[in-house]
Amino acid sequence: MEAIKVRAARTGDIRAIADLCGPLIQSRVLLGKERVELYESVQEFFVAEDSSGQVIACGALHVMWEDLGEVRTVAVDQAHQGTGVGKALIQKLFERAKSLGLKRIFCLTFEVEFFSKLGFEPIADTPVEPEVYAELIRSHDDGIAEFLDLARVKQNTLGNTRMLKLL
Repeated sequence: MEAIKVRAARTGDIRAIADLCGPLIQSRVLLGKERVELYESVQEFFVAEDSSGQVIACGALHVMWEDLGEVRTVAVDQAHQGTGVGKALIQKLFERAKSLGLKRIFCLTFEVEFFSKLGFEPIADTPVEPEVYAELIRSHDDGIAEFLDLARVKQNTLGNTRMLKLL
């Protein structure tokens, strides 16, 4: 693997993040986000840069509850897929999750093999207590609705696998 650097995203990276995600949104692998939403959540993102400083991958960690987070908006430039960049990025998100006190990480993905290698396992249910479910259902975030497997986001989740990793 070439020398890459994984770091917290900055506002100046949002254009590159949007460009990385664009083809995946077009092919319905990722949910589309307005650029304003990317700016609003820049603190959740990490990016990977190649040796020239070009952003070649991105991913975000979204806190869902006291012990639960979601890895979301993961994209790796096609030319760098299979080189370990995605794994390095996810490892950085795991470090961040642990530093926040999270114990479980959720993802909704078509890339089951990739996430399985990183310790995620498919789930069929919503692994939270009824009291937590009642709180989470109040969220307007589509990612949380996908975690809860709500009917209003079923069109977003078709073909995806819901997966969970214990940290």
